[in-house]
Amino acid sequence: MKQMVTAAALAFALAGGAAKAEQLDHTLLQGVDVVFLGEVHDNPVHHSAQAGATLALAPKAIVFEMLTPDQAALVTPELLDDEAALGQALAWDDSGWPEFSMYYPIFAVSGGARIYGAQVPRGLAREVLSSGNMDAAMAGEASQYKLTEPLPEAQQTEREALQMEAHCNALPEEMLPIMVMAQRLRDARLAQSATKALRETGGPVVVITGNGHVRNDWGAPTLMDPSISVVTFGQLEAEPETEPPYDTWVVTAPVEREDPCAAFQ
Repeated sequence: MKQMVTAAALAFALAGGAAKAEQLDHTLLQGVDVVFLGEVHDNPVHHSAQAGATLALAPKAIVFEMLTPDQAALVTPELLDDEAALGQALAWDDSGWPEFSMYYPIFAVSGGARIYGAQVPRGLAREVLSSGNMDAAMAGEASQYKLTEPLPEAQQTEREALQMEAHCNALPEEMLPIMVMAQRLRDARLAQSATKALRETGGPVVVITGNGHVRNDWGAPTLMDPSISVVTFGQLEAEPETEPPYDTWVVTAPVEREDPCAAFQ
């Protein structure tokens, strides 16, 4: 866990730190600068929990992994009251993310919070991953967010294995380092956006993102300045074999979905 500078976060740390919960205890979020709320993207229960936490926390800013900065700038108070119009303004149906109806409740309870987008536009992402010039996507701050440093060998190997598994063991091996770097770029942009949001609004800040980016061991929270207090919340669909890398987490029922790897069998 990151260095805690608030009474609420300190109490959380002294209470034992990482812990499974039946549901997220909203009191753990009070007095914290940045709260990372993880999800399995297509699980509506996870988005309901995120909306509930957002309502309880009343953040000054919300960072969405799913939005580019340009998309985030389109969100207005008027659109927040109209699910269909907001989804259309964000071109959500063309985004590749799950149905907007799952995410809209988070927008609906945002209560005037400033909306930030952490997604790197696809064209720019392809360009920087091809060229290796991470500064082009990080406004010159690639080194600050550790994108210019190689990962420890063991971590690189583990992350490549996770990428292979996530892609049905169908990726060419030469693609694995690129996929890991793409994840690192998303982590960096989330941390950078959360830091900017905190600086510009005073916080607290909520970050809406996938569980992989919420990890305390190598995700976006590890890239935050140690003076910023952080709490991470993961939402899983099965009991983990080892302690998950979150401050607190829940296990929910899995969503019924088609086997994404069936086409490769």
